[in-house]
Parts: sequence; C-alpha cells; structure tokens
Amino acid sequence: MLKRLFALSDKGAADLKKGGAASAFSSLSLFVPMALCLMLLQEICKPLLGEKADSPNIWLYTVLAVVSVVVIFIANFIEYRCTYIAAYEESATRRITLAEKLRKLPLSYFGEHDLAEMTTSMMSDCNELERTFSGAIPKMIGSIISIILIMVGLFAFDWRMALALFCVVPVALLLIVGSKKLQDRMGTRRMEARLAAADGIQEFLDNIADLKTCNQTEKYLTELETKLQDVVNASVKVELTSGTLLTSAQMLLRLGLPLVILVGTTLLIGGGIDFFTYLLFLLAASRVYEPLSGVMMQLSEIFNANLQIKRMKEMESQPELSGTDSCANKGYDITFDHVSFSYQDGETVLKNVSFTAKQGEVTALVGPSGSGKSTAVKLAARFWDATGGEIRLGGINIRTVEPETLLSNYSIVFQDVVLFSDTIMENIRIGRRNATDEEVIAVAKAACCDEFVSRFPQGYQTMIGENGSTLSGGERQRISIARALLKDAPVILLDEATASLDVENETSVQNAITRLTKGKTVLVIAHRMRTVAGADKVVVLEQGKVVQQGAPSKLIEEDGLYRHLVELQQHSQTWTINTKSQED
Repeated sequence: MLKRLFALSDKGAADLKKGGAASAFSSLSLFVPMALCLMLLQEICKPLLGEKADSPNIWLYTVLAVVSVVVIFIANFIEYRCTYIAAYEESATRRITLAEKLRKLPLSYFGEHDLAEMTTSMMSDCNELERTFSGAIPKMIGSIISIILIMVGLFAFDWRMALALFCVVPVALLLIVGSKKLQDRMGTRRMEARLAAADGIQEFLDNIADLKTCNQTEKYLTELETKLQDVVNASVKVELTSGTLLTSAQMLLRLGLPLVILVGTTLLIGGGIDFFTYLLFLLAASRVYEPLSGVMMQLSEIFNANLQIKRMKEMESQPELSGTDSCANKGYDITFDHVSFSYQDGETVLKNVSFTAKQGEVTALVGPSGSGKSTAVKLAARFWDATGGEIRLGGINIRTVEPETLLSNYSIVFQDVVLFSDTIMENIRIGRRNATDEEVIAVAKAACCDEFVSRFPQGYQTMIGENGSTLSGGERQRISIARALLKDAPVILLDEATASLDVENETSVQNAITRLTKGKTVLVIAHRMRTVAGADKVVVLEQGKVVQQGAPSKLIEEDGLYRHLVELQQHSQTWTINTKSQED
C-alpha cells in the first residue's frame, strides 16, 4: 500500500514503516516528563488533601528525570536514523530508478516531454519528496499512533473528560481534509508555473545567440520575468491558503483546552472526578494538541507531495522497450517488411515501407525533407517501435531484442552531434570504453581529427566544454565519426555524416569510412547526390512511401524522383550570388 501510495521502493516502504514506529516512540517519550510531573504532583498534593503521605523522594525523581532525558535522546536519535537518513537513501534510489526508467523509454517519450519537465521531476520533485518523507509522513504516522494510544488510555481513565478533550479533533481534521481539492488545484497551478519558468530559462540559454542576433533579448527577458513572477504569485497563494486553513484548524483544536476546563470544573464541583484526574487532563490538554497540530501540518505537505508523486507514477507507468538479452541473428541484413510508423495518432510518417539493406553493401536513403529518411534509420536502431510491419536484423525481429543488446551491433553518426564536457580523448573513447590511447588516436586520424587536435597545446587531453562548445560544427562531427569508427560495429548508420565538413576533409573522411565499412551493413541518409553515387543501392522515399529502389546507375535512367533530385542538385551547382544591381 505504501509503495502504491507514495511511489516507493521495497526498501523505502520498509524504512517508512520503521520511521513511523520510531516517530511514535519519539512522540510517546515526550509524555514521560509529563507522567513524572503528575506522579510528583500527586505526592505533593496528598497532604494538602488531608491524606497521609511521606515526603517525595527527590533523588528518585531526579534519577527518573535523567532517565527520561536519556530515553527522549535515544528515541530522537532512532527517529533521525529511521527518517532523515532513510529518506536520503530513498531519494537517491528514486533518482536512479527514474534515470533507469528514462534509459529504457522510447525516444517518442522525449519528443512529447521537454527537458525542463524531466529535469524538474529528477531534481526538484525528488528534493520536495525527500523533505516530505524525512519529516511529514513518518512524523504523521508516529503522531497518529501515539495519539491513538493516549486517547485509548484517557478514555479508559474518564470518558467524559476525554470526550471534551478530543471532540474538536474531527472538526479540525475535516477542515484540512475537506480543502484537499482546493490545495491540489492551487498546487497544480504552481507546478505549471514552475515548469513554464524552467522551460523559459532553458529556451533562453539554448537560443541566446539567436535572440541577440535578432535584438530580441530584452523582449524575451521581459516575458521570462513575467513567468518567474507567476511562480512567486502561485507560491504565495499556495502558502497563504495552506497557512490560513492550518491556522484555522489549529485554532479549533485550541478550543479543546477551555472545554476541558469547563467540563472538568463542572465535574469537580459536582464530585464527578477528583482533583488529580482534573489535573491529569489539564496537563494532557497542554501536550496532546501539539502532535495533532503536527498531523494537520503534515497532511498539507502530503497533499502537495501527491502532485509530485503523481508525475513520477506517470513516468514510471510509461511502456518500456523490452526484449531478450541475446540477439541470435544470422548475418546483418536489415529488412524493412511493410513497415508503417506514426509519431502521433493521425500523423503517419512511414507507410508500408519495404526494402533490404544487405551486409557488405551501402544502402542510401534519399528523398525530399520530411519523406521519412531519418525516421527509418532510427526505427532500424529501435529508437522507436514500428506501429505496423516488421524490421529484422539478420532474420531476427528487432522488437524481440532488448534495445541495448541490439545497439551493440550498431555504430551511429547523426547530424545532431552530442559531445560531453570532457577531453577529446574521452569523447572518442565512448565508442569503446576499453580502447587504448593508441587505438583512439588511430581512428581520430582516420576521421581527420588530428588536423585540429594538433592546434591545441594539450592535444587529445583538451577539454572541449559542454557539448563541444569550443569546437566548430565540422570538428564536432569528426569526433562523432571517430567515435563510431572506434566502436567498429557490424552495422553502420550515417545521417549525412559529412554534411558539416569542407570539401577537402569530406573527401578524406569519406575514404576513411569506405575503408572501415568493408563487409558491413551500411545505411546512409544522403542529401548530396554525389554521396549516393558510390552506393550499392538507393531507396527513394517520398511522403513516407518507397517510390523507387535499385542501383544509382539504374535509377538515373528512369524518369523518376531520383533523377529529378540529381538534376536539381546539378543545376544548383551553377548558382551564383549576383552582387550587381539590376540596372548594371
């Protein structure tokens, strides 16, 4: 139940139960001094009430007071260990679990959710839940347990006084619980405002160069300031609402004390109770409302935490790409068999696509923008699952193979290069973690990286900044190619891998790729028709359908889209920029 309610791990749920028990022990230990006071007062009051009694043993009460302090210290220490430390461990487990979940999700999930939202779930939400699970929930469980035990004892002692003491509790709790929908609604607005602000900050940092170029920095920052102010306003409203409701509930609770005095005085005068009982309930009233106030405060925190828990549950409920840990393929032919794919309902990107990229051959995908070339390559690597048809690697349906196992057979270079804030050497070594420095340098030279690396004083140990910020687009692309060459996988996927290179380096890199792709299955997306000329097979896509396929020499003779694209590019090579005016 705890796992389901609070999205906890097995250990987290067990720790939460321990934390609740420890908090109950800690809460009950605070009543020990009150019990000692009552015992001492009872002995002091006996002579005043005309009863025979010896003088109180001060040394005994001193020892008992010291023991009670030790008990309270031990109880609080155990509570701290079972709540705060356990909550930090569960928070770490939750972050790792979410990261593992994200690792197994299809790329379609990342297309539908932005970076700021996922970052907020991983960091901000986990921080808030860490605070809730370290303080609110265990303390609430402990308070409820201790209050129930005290309530049973007091009702057994005198049900009339106990009723006067606790009759305000249901009314105060009803006020807090009844406002849950209002608190949820306002908490949702605050969360939406936070996400909008996080999106705005992320967008500003990603596009700061474009904003400056278009002189839109001030306008964007003004809009961003409005989003940040919305967060402040929403937070103030949430805190004000919660605070008002909580204060009202606590005021209702405090009405219990005058009720105890009124009922107790009436019963005492009428002889219904003795003075000691009256004193007992007065002391209980001064102490028991504190944990009850804590329960109400913790309830409000849990209501707010439910929004974060709900988002995490949604993430954890997303379907994963799963499969076997082995791939018993025979060869490395990639076969698309009547494959269809839609990113969203009603938006079909590929329609009944069939072709085979054979091992030992270069198969090129060409076609206008939006024809589905990049989608086909990503489906081949199982970044998504096809919505119709079947994709096979060496006769094995890739849908039956676990994605990481499948990807061990692939080397991939896309146009959008991702590099890490590390050295050039380590960025290339990602292709094969156990590669030696000599092997890394060899593939770097093959990918023409040595030319720009030699300009840096630290050579291959040069730090390149976040996503290779200190490098040009072509240099980043060459590191990506070197990384793929180092992996030396039997299947190579290239998405216009040489698009960012100048003519001289493009030729060198193409030669290196040609040498290192011998005997492998190569699927390449090409926009330049001269890249396609050396391919063994060309698959022409238009609006998600295969309209032509075959050898380039054969397709150029047909009156089709391939020939049209070749002619357009040949014509574009004759274009020049006319700097003269029309009159000249």
